[in-house]
Amino acid sequence: MIKVLIGDDHRIVREGLKQVLADAPDVCVLAEAASGPEVLAQVQALGGCAGLDLVLLDIAMPEQDGLEVLQILRRTHPGLPVLMLSTYPEKQYAVRCIKLGAGGYLNKSADPDDMVAAVRKVAAGGMYVTPDTAEALAAAMASAGRSGAAAQAVVAGVDALSHREYQVFRLLSTGHTVGEIGAQLKLASNTVSTYRARILEKTGTKNDVELALYAQRHSRSTPER
Repeated sequence: MIKVLIGDDHRIVREGLKQVLADAPDVCVLAEAASGPEVLAQVQALGGCAGLDLVLLDIAMPEQDGLEVLQILRRTHPGLPVLMLSTYPEKQYAVRCIKLGAGGYLNKSADPDDMVAAVRKVAAGGMYVTPDTAEALAAAMASAGRSGAAAQAVVAGVDALSHREYQVFRLLSTGHTVGEIGAQLKLASNTVSTYRARILEKTGTKNDVELALYAQRHSRSTPER
């Protein structure tokens, strides 16, 4: 059972989210909060990762906004997944949220099925990225600027991967967790973790977010293999 804390200052929104999640048999809304400090207090009271699997957090929260709460949670409970929720366009806030450590960003107008899928993905340790968010992330990387030599290194890094490493690379870059990859490829989790470490080294990336951005660039420059 995925135990969720909902943080949103509007009761009607919290009730709507609870109704959506109630239709998922594997999701349970364990607690709710209407302000930033209340979110932090609830997380602490529930024991962080020991009592929760996910925080579903609105950006526009009173007293402490969602971005500030996200940063605090990353310091105090680094293993607790956070899925950001907002009415703001993804291109405005998604990249910032993910850079701050969120496992995903979802607009409140999202389809209920997408909401449940995002909760499951992020709670499992994956990263939920919509097409709009992926576009925003790619644009952010492009704006940072990279030389032609660096762009060539992107392709060279992928070409250095073995067939199995490439399989793991594609799954990691689309938000699959180590456990999910192990189950799909029939590999032990520690073996997948070893492949992940090699992939990060060969591609010059530091984490799964950078790897997802790397994959976005690679998919436009080389064919699937």
